[in-house]
Amino acid sequence: MEKCTFINFMQALKPWLNDDYIQHTRLDEKGNFTLTFNDGGQKVYQVDDCTAAQLKDAVELLKKNDVPVFD
Repeated sequence: MEKCTFINFMQALKPWLNDDYIQHTRLDEKGNFTLTFNDGGQKVYQVDDCTAAQLKDAVELLKKNDVPVFD
């Protein structure tokens, strides 16, 4: 698991969204994002400095880019 700030998490997402690289993501009850990639790889991010509203913004960004989000 990689701990990061909200800003760093959002910056990490951008290139993957542009290339349709993320197959789906899961947001757990602790606010951890598990990204599953089309090649079968996974990466888990613990975003440690954000509000519930910011998490919602990240979820909306993923959905706008056709990435399914599970909880």
